[in-house]
Amino acid sequence: MMKKLSALKKYAIFGVLLLLIIFFSIVSSSFLTASNLLTVTRQVAMLGISAVGMTCVILTSGIDLSVGSVMGITNIVCALLMTSAGIPILPAILITLVIAAAIGLINGVFVAYVRVPALITTLAMMTVLRGLSYVLCGGMPVWGLPESFKFLGQGYLGPIPVPVLIMIAIFALGWVFLNRTRHGRHIYGLGGNREAVRLSGVYTSRIETLVYVVSGFLTGLAGVIMLSRINSGQPKIGTGYEMDVITAVVLGGVSIMGGEGSLLGVLFGVLITGVLANGMILTDVSEYYQQITKGLVLLAAVTFDTVAKRRKT
Repeated sequence: MMKKLSALKKYAIFGVLLLLIIFFSIVSSSFLTASNLLTVTRQVAMLGISAVGMTCVILTSGIDLSVGSVMGITNIVCALLMTSAGIPILPAILITLVIAAAIGLINGVFVAYVRVPALITTLAMMTVLRGLSYVLCGGMPVWGLPESFKFLGQGYLGPIPVPVLIMIAIFALGWVFLNRTRHGRHIYGLGGNREAVRLSGVYTSRIETLVYVVSGFLTGLAGVIMLSRINSGQPKIGTGYEMDVITAVVLGGVSIMGGEGSLLGVLFGVLITGVLANGMILTDVSEYYQQITKGLVLLAAVTFDTVAKRRKT
């Protein structure tokens, strides 16, 4: 039974993606077109980038509910740096990413050293950052971004959108980090058996802090790309984003209890989330029903993971 559940968890996600593509291709003639498929990949690029960071966090049995607000605050900060402060594009992006990583560091310190539960820490940070986003811009959109900045979110290299290339690069680097480095092995170990990792001489608090820094940095990058895509700073950007990121990661087979999962599965989870959202829009599904569907999908994924864990134990 245990082997069957493991195999089902490993291969079912590909089947789900394939079934969704077939279903929406039948019910909507606009779905399986080159332009729409490019739209889907561009839409999921930011989600995929954040999902790599969230994967690192969940592998340690943590959670980061602040990712939506991190996207919002970086969206506003980067826009203000380039407009009100007059800072050039590249320095503005670098400053924004440092701020995003610093937010992750604060989350990590509270979780790893102060021992405040990750759920409470990141929930509080989510609320603080959302309010700060509105304070910084007075609740108004930030306009007047440099024209060349659009390339990051709207440009192409050949036939492939730039955000998609960035997402692919982040997944590749994330795979190497988690599977070919000492820190990656420690991240898996923290979720699997924290005490054993600690007794082996690993500074578990440093590793735990690191994953939140990675999550903050990558979500900040996603926020900058989103800013380039919509060409204006919006304080409400990222509202509910944490739900999509967590759903994609758990759908991808990463155990919500930590210690298990792969980035390849997460990539499929991101694609499923994007295809489902795009398909529901094309078939005129009400936004309220879209919310219900997303909630049920997350519940189903977590239930399957819980049952699999229980069987394994």
